[in-house]
Parts: sequence; structure tokens; C-alpha cells
Amino acid sequence: MERKHLSSIANHVLRTTAQELGTSVEHLVEEFEAGWNPEVGDYSRKLMEFCSSKALISLCQNIEERLNNGSYSRFTYDMMLAWENPSDALLEKPQAENEDSKISVNLPPDLDDIPLFYSDLMPLLVNDGPSVGEDAFAWLGSLVPLVADIVNGRFTFETLTAPTGNRLFFPAYDKFLKEIDNCMKHLQKQATPKGVELADDEYILHVEGTATTQRVVRHIEGTSWPGRLTLTNHALFFEASGVLTYDDALKIDLSRDIEHGVKPAATGPWGAPLFDKAIIYESPDFMIMISKSDIITSLTKEVLLMHKFLSKFKAESPIQAWEMHARTILSIIRLHAAREMLRICPPDPTKFLIFALYDELPKGDYVLEQLAESLNKVNIAQPCSAHSILRKMNFSEPTISEIEEKGVNEKRETIAGSENDDKTSLETAINQTRKEEREVVNAKEAIEGLKDEGISENALILMELLKPLKSGFVWFWKTLSWERPGTTLVVIAIVTVIVYKEWVGKAISAGLLVLVAKMIQARQEKLKDKQKEITVCTAFEPTASTRENIVSAQYMYMSICQIIHQANVTILKLHSVLVSRAPKHANVMMVGITGLAILFAVTPLKYLIISAVFHWMIMRSKLGKYMKNNQNERRVKEWWDSIPPTPVRIVDQCL
Repeated sequence: MERKHLSSIANHVLRTTAQELGTSVEHLVEEFEAGWNPEVGDYSRKLMEFCSSKALISLCQNIEERLNNGSYSRFTYDMMLAWENPSDALLEKPQAENEDSKISVNLPPDLDDIPLFYSDLMPLLVNDGPSVGEDAFAWLGSLVPLVADIVNGRFTFETLTAPTGNRLFFPAYDKFLKEIDNCMKHLQKQATPKGVELADDEYILHVEGTATTQRVVRHIEGTSWPGRLTLTNHALFFEASGVLTYDDALKIDLSRDIEHGVKPAATGPWGAPLFDKAIIYESPDFMIMISKSDIITSLTKEVLLMHKFLSKFKAESPIQAWEMHARTILSIIRLHAAREMLRICPPDPTKFLIFALYDELPKGDYVLEQLAESLNKVNIAQPCSAHSILRKMNFSEPTISEIEEKGVNEKRETIAGSENDDKTSLETAINQTRKEEREVVNAKEAIEGLKDEGISENALILMELLKPLKSGFVWFWKTLSWERPGTTLVVIAIVTVIVYKEWVGKAISAGLLVLVAKMIQARQEKLKDKQKEITVCTAFEPTASTRENIVSAQYMYMSICQIIHQANVTILKLHSVLVSRAPKHANVMMVGITGLAILFAVTPLKYLIISAVFHWMIMRSKLGKYMKNNQNERRVKEWWDSIPPTPVRIVDQCL
């Protein structure tokens, strides 16, 4: 019997759910209405959530077969459509708008063959049927962490739907699920590293260096070994290639609670940057450099961050730890599937991972805190948990004690049970992070235009930005030079009173309040609208020839070298005095330092500051210029020049 207030797709999902559960539509609706609170409102959508929750439990019981015959992808896609358009009044308008609008494709700007790529790929991702949006996709991910995880589902959706105008069509959804299934089967077929016995809860997540993948080379000083690199959810293994087979694997334990990390780098034999795609692993024990593909850095970092997360938030229960392992494994599998589906233009790896994503995002640590709290109520026996999905997909499961299993079974609930509060707080943190991420992205996009500017352009921009300070600098210089005697005397009096009365803190406070007043004034005058950008004019700069640019660059290089040379000489002379290599100069230095120490010990600091200000201002006046003794300056310079610097010897090898 059709429910008139429901859309056609919602009625279809209602009937299919009843068939799946072996019951009638009326009985299903009665069961929902028995626990429904009318004050919550949105009857149609809540009904769809209730039906989908019960149907998914049945689907997940035999998820491998359902993925293979395509019934899982079709049914769950219909669930998203029904959730997005549960009532008849909401269905027609969005779909009409969607059909009339053209798909807006977000193309990566750095690839020349993108138009051809997308024209070939588009028929595989789009059809003339209805599509689903981000909210529906994230909702499904909150129920079943297969196609997406509640933590990063929205980021996954943005990346997957970039070619299709941020709308997910059934062909793309179906292909993504099939690739997930294929990647799971592919990883299960990978050979265990030689000489290694994997733990019960350890699974291979990625392999590099085989005949069908990129070559892997390990570098230690001048020696290089080609081989195979295997990543699991606990460790990184490298097997050097032998004559006929691989040598025993070198294990890098990523689960140890030590200060270790990975980073991308350019490396090669003797540290030469011959390979622009390399991974460097650093720990207190050793460092290893391996040439590889881009993805292995992201995956290794993800595993490292997962173990740091479990250690930081003290997920001591094997149930909590394994559920987080399972969710991380599924996120890596989703990344592999997306890279296969969008092979010519691989997506950003971090958008599919959990910990690598929130390690980079602003306020990402808040999201991880909420994620840790949600783990405290984890229920791995629930058929749609990450643990259950891996088990149903023939991943062997770790051993869990009978006591823990009993506790899990006692907490068994439907998907739409008591976790709603935790999901709400987690989603709030995620939305706040996404909002701040957009602000950061907008700021970085504004900076992109300055990256490729040359030295002259950057110098002009800097000079333009410093123009507002020019008037202040001119005023300050004229005050010091007594060009405005009245102003100079007022400044001397103010500084003297502030220092003598010890009002330095109050003076700083007053200056900060003046700055706030200026900001408020700028807001009231709407300067951001009057000055939307800063214009830098280069018309007065003649176009330099290639020869002039070379000469200018050479002169700048020589100037920098001279500055470095003078800094080295100064440091070496000071070292010579400190170790009494020049005894006469050292004696003078020690007497002078001792005198300063006595002066600071017996004289209040405020009197010294006042004296220094008076001395500086007097020496800048005409009287000071008359009293100035150039002979003393000459003697000081001669004394400094006579200090012999400490010799330096350059060697080829360190002792």
C-alpha cells in the first residue's frame, strides 16, 4: 500500500525493506510509530532512517555476496535518494533543477590532458537518473563505514564528485563500491614479507616494488638496494632483492610509542637529490631513505598517526583499538578504490584518510577528541561496524577474550540506537573544522599569486606595503635629528617620565588601545570596501635586459657572501677574545665587562635607561656633533681590527 505523503522513491525503499526483513509495510510503520516522538517532527525522513537502519543490519549480514550481485549498491543508493527526498512535496523540484542544470566540472589546473580524460570518464560516472548530495552520502557513512566514514565522509564526497559537479550519480557510486571490493580481494592475495609472521590483527595495506608497481630503492649513504616495500597496519617492511628471491625483510615498527615520523624528500645515493619521490623514516634508532611513489608517504603517516592517537587517548581496550584499526583499514581501501576509479587523475590521498586529514586541518585535534569519546561506546558485534564488515569480507579477525565478547553482545543495538548524541557532537566538530578549512584555503589562494613573482617584483610589493610606515619613520628620524626641537623635547620628557615612574607596562597598554581604536575606525570607514586590493605600479621601472639581470643577481650574490664573511669574522674574533687567544684584548674585555657588571649592580635600571636616552639625544643634536670625538671611534676600530680571529680549517671528513 502506497503512503501518499511519501515520495515514490521513499515508498520503494519502504517496500524493499519490508521484503528484506520478511514483514509487511504496515507492521514496519507500526513499529516505527510506536517509538516515534511527534515533537521531533520530520515524520517522513525519520521513517526512512528507521527503515534504512533495520535494512542495513540485514544487508551487512551477507555483505560480500550483496556487493558481488549489485543489490547492496542499488538498495543503499535508493536509501540515500529516499533520505534526501522523503516526502512527495520535496522530490520534484530538486530533481528538475538537477536535470536542467549542467554539470560543473572542477578540473585540476596542472594537467594538459584533463579535457580528454574527463570526456572519456564521464559516461562511466554519470547517467540521466537522479543523483544524491553530500548530506545523504555523509548520512549513509554514519551508518555503515564502507563507502565512507562519518569522520571524513564529506571530504570523500567532495573529491569523488569533483568531476560530476558535486553530485553523486549511481554509475559512479556503483563503480566505487566494486573497486572497494576488488581492492579488498587484491590485498588479501599479497604475499607476506619473507621471514615475517604477521600478527593476528595485522593486514597488508599496500605493496610497492613488484612487477606491476613502481620500483623501490633503499639508500644508506653510498649503498642502494632495490627491493619490495610492504605496509601493514603495524609496520613497514623492506625486502632487498636477491638473485632469485627476496632477502629477509627489514621491519620498521610503526606501533612503538617513540618519537618517530616519515616525511617526503628528494634523495638518492650519498644523499644526492636524484629522486624527487622518496620517503625518509626517522627514529631514535635509525634513519632510512627509500625512493617510492607519492601514496606510500601518506599511508605510512596515517598508520603512524593512528597508533599515536590510540596511545594519546589511551584506547587500552582491544575492542576500541581494533575498531579504530578496522576503520583506518577501510579508509585506506577506499583510497585505493578511488585511485583506481580516477586513475588518470588520482585524488588527494588525505581526503580519504582520517588521521592524516585532521593532522593538517585547523581544529582537527578537536575532531579527534570527539572521535576518541565515540570509541568508548563502540559496538563491534553490531553487523555494520567496521570490524564486522572486514570479517564478512573474509578478513581474519583478531582474537577477543570471551569476557569482552560478552560485554559487546550485551550492548548490541540497532544502528540508530544511543549513539546519536555522540554523532551530533562529532558532526558539530567536523562542520567547524570544514568552515575554518575554507577560510584557510581562501587565504592560501590569495597568496598563490605572490609565489611566482621575481626578486624585483617582490621588492616592489614590499616597498608598497611599507609605505604607510614611511611617514612614521620620517617623523621619528626628524625627531632624533632635532629638526623639530619642540617635538624632540616633548619626546624626551615623555620617555623620561615613563621610565622614572615605571609606567612602561601602562605605556604599552596605551599603545595597544590606540591600535584597537585605529582598527575600529578602519571598520567604520569601511576601508576594506574602498581598498579591495593593493595596486603596485611598475611603470617607473625600466625593463631590464638579460645582461643587467645577470649583473644584478651577481652583485646581490656577492653582497650576501660579504655579509656572511663579516658575520664569520665577527664570531671568530669574539671566540678568540673569549678563549684569551689575544690576551691583551681579553684583559680589556674582562675589565670592561666587570665595570658594566658593577654599574648594573649598584645603579637602578631606570636611571641607566634615562641616561642612555639623554646621551643618545644629546649626541644627535648640534651640541653633540660639536662634542663628538672621532679619535675615540678610530681607536675603538683599530682595537677591533687588531684582534686575531681563531683559525678555521676545512676538512673533507668528520672525525
